[in-house]
Amino acid sequence: MTIECPQHSPLLDKELADQYATRALSRCKTLSALSQMQGGIHRVYLSKEHKECNAVTASWMVEAGMQSWQDEVGNLWGRLKSSNPHAKRLIIGSHLDTVPNAGAFDGILGVLLGIEIAALAHKLKLDLPFHLDVVGFCDEEGTRFATTLIGSKALANEFDPQWLNIEDTNGITMRQAMLDFGLNPNDYAKAALNKNELLGYWETHIEQGPVLESVNQALGVVTAIAGAKRAMLTLTGQSGHAGTTPMNLRQDSLAGCAELVTEIEKLASNAKNGEVATVGQIQSCPGATNVIAGKTIISLDARAQSDTDLANLLSAIQSSAQSIASKRNLTLDWQWTHAADAVACDTTIQHLFSSACKLNNQASPSLASGAGHDAMAIAPICPVGMLFIRSPGGISHHPAEAVIDKDVTKALSVMYSALLLYVKECE
Repeated sequence: MTIECPQHSPLLDKELADQYATRALSRCKTLSALSQMQGGIHRVYLSKEHKECNAVTASWMVEAGMQSWQDEVGNLWGRLKSSNPHAKRLIIGSHLDTVPNAGAFDGILGVLLGIEIAALAHKLKLDLPFHLDVVGFCDEEGTRFATTLIGSKALANEFDPQWLNIEDTNGITMRQAMLDFGLNPNDYAKAALNKNELLGYWETHIEQGPVLESVNQALGVVTAIAGAKRAMLTLTGQSGHAGTTPMNLRQDSLAGCAELVTEIEKLASNAKNGEVATVGQIQSCPGATNVIAGKTIISLDARAQSDTDLANLLSAIQSSAQSIASKRNLTLDWQWTHAADAVACDTTIQHLFSSACKLNNQASPSLASGAGHDAMAIAPICPVGMLFIRSPGGISHHPAEAVIDKDVTKALSVMYSALLLYVKECE
């Protein structure tokens, strides 16, 4: 049977939307004060600030009419219960941790908008045919233990027990940090969700890029989250005196890397499906003004919306790298450091978000996410969808990260409409 809610319009009252969106923005500012660095925002997994953040956010969940709890790896949960105790779960969420010297909105705004959606449903006495769960993931950024998506991977039963042995920069293992936090590290598997109980996962997030701003749109519907591979490439030649070694007899690793960097840029620029590749680090040895660089190491970060496109781009880069090394009489070494498959967002959820945008007289441009998100880790256990909010200047992971207040109100209105439209689709 189709659930009907004739007494509730899928259009949110503008005054309510403004009020609840304003509160979400104010709460972003409150959480930004829970930081381990002076004069900036930095909040990492299993820290004192993580615990404080969970406690404050849990109080807002309770205020919104939700039950709240913390799971076995430190994710924070809130539930607006359905009157049906056997109902399935619709999850809305994002992450509460940050990078060093972060902005106030990356991840955090998505969690707080989820709470506001629950608060609205509670205020308007919606009897949802599913449990509405809001999650604040404990670690998406991987700042402390150099392992990303810890919280969301735990839900998908992808928590690697070897992670417990990783040490932070102070020599504290994840195992010990869990114990200090009040968790039992041996219970990590209990955080895994039963996929048969899940309807889907929705995530609202700032874009962290310039696309929406370039088309003057507040919101966008995400089609896919790009797959990524990272490597450290080492070209080794021969150090020599800068004044006495003729140009034609040099094995200059830095010159080889310079040629390779421009070739990587060219290959990515000529790719047809939005692929990107970045060299962000260069380390030259011995690093003296008057010495030819005998060894140079560069980083490579390559991303694409499909695994096939990513593989093709990397194959072309590897071929060019080998050709440059051979021409210059250099040796080439690759060390892969990270790999994540591309994830397609569920087409039904994309359509739902687009319909909700249309209902609110908002355009719904489609775009892919070049950044990784918790939705990537959740995708193996349920359908996922993401709604992007414009990032002024395309700035993120920086104190200048910002949002436009009216955009946040629009996002809240669209997510509320999506919830009501989804209710009508549920049987």
